[in-house]
Amino acid sequence: MKLPGRAARVALPGLLVGALLAGCGILSGGGATENMNMQDAADRADAMLDATIGAVVPEIQWTHHTWTSGSCTVTRRRKVMTIISEQRRGSFLGVIERFWQKSGYEITGVNKSKAMPAIFAKTSDGFQLTLSVGYKGQVVFKADTPCVEESEVAEPTTPPNGPAYPLGKIPTPNVRSDFWSAAAPLP
Repeated sequence: MKLPGRAARVALPGLLVGALLAGCGILSGGGATENMNMQDAADRADAMLDATIGAVVPEIQWTHHTWTSGSCTVTRRRKVMTIISEQRRGSFLGVIERFWQKSGYEITGVNKSKAMPAIFAKTSDGFQLTLSVGYKGQVVFKADTPCVEESEVAEPTTPPNGPAYPLGKIPTPNVRSDFWSAAAPLP
């Protein structure tokens, strides 16, 4: 009778280690991120953010926001400096959601809050994207990488299409757009 309990106690640590390694992609076997290091993942996250922001017409102004790296992941962020009016916010979120779906990303959640809506998406290889609207309507894009091989990570190389603010000094949206800042909803 004691053998099954003892076997479970002996096997459990191995199962937990296996689950943790699989969660970091180490045992996933053949995934797109298998041979990727943190810099590669950061570059891919930047490219996804570039493409997402590039899909917005008319163009919006943005700047780099804080980025972080952990033991095996990287998070890149960009703040939108263009004022997206409350009346145009739904259209803006719709542009992003349709672009992400067209890009093959799975929409994993939508926060339909009128004041602070958000959209969450995931790629087939574990990158996660977020668009969130925060204080004074500031739109923030975020890309989180899956766990990949540890490496050094450099600053993003894509130049913002407006001022490059020092970290901690990014103002609330202050760039007017005839289209995105308009007080009238789209017909």
